[in-house]
Amino acid sequence: MKIKRIICGSLEANCYIVYEQGGGSAYIIDPGYDVKQTQNFVEEQKLTVMAILLTHIHHDHSGKAKALADIYDVEVCAHRAELDFDHFKGRGYASKFFEGGETLDLDGNIITVFHTPGHSAGGLCYYSEKSRTAFTGDTIFNVDLGYTHFPGGSEKDMKTSIQNVVNKWGNDVTIYPGHGDPATMKSVREVNREFIDMVAK
Repeated sequence: MKIKRIICGSLEANCYIVYEQGGGSAYIIDPGYDVKQTQNFVEEQKLTVMAILLTHIHHDHSGKAKALADIYDVEVCAHRAELDFDHFKGRGYASKFFEGGETLDLDGNIITVFHTPGHSAGGLCYYSEKSRTAFTGDTIFNVDLGYTHFPGGSEKDMKTSIQNVVNKWGNDVTIYPGHGDPATMKSVREVNREFIDMVAK
């Protein structure tokens, strides 16, 4: 899997374009602030965008989802629980809803959708067993975990997500978070104190 990372906005959110080869299919993950850089890269690589994938619909991860979906005539995918809270009203542009357990085909590379509530009720992670990569949004970062005090957030749910999903990934899996740099799960298990503490509880 090839990964193009675009960092933008005041919160330095990560948008990812994932693809296998130039001229092939692609998914855009969490386009919060940028259209032009994303569109330029897609055109340079002659990619066919299959869908916009959201880990959650906080604005810094979803702000340009509709614009890009309109450009490429594709669906915006999220978890339905994201639409249940007042601060998401008016952001009903998601047109396909995951529950967790779905799979996406990226030119033969299967991406599995995991429901990982905690930072938000409808938090999602996208995981490729073949590439040993996971796109984690604001569930887990290289050195800490996502906040749980936003509407729909839950420390209890975060603990369940960390213990039952994230902690199942091997040390060789690299996480690509919504903010900050990628990290291997080996590094996470060594230096991410919030993760270590939550797994130990």
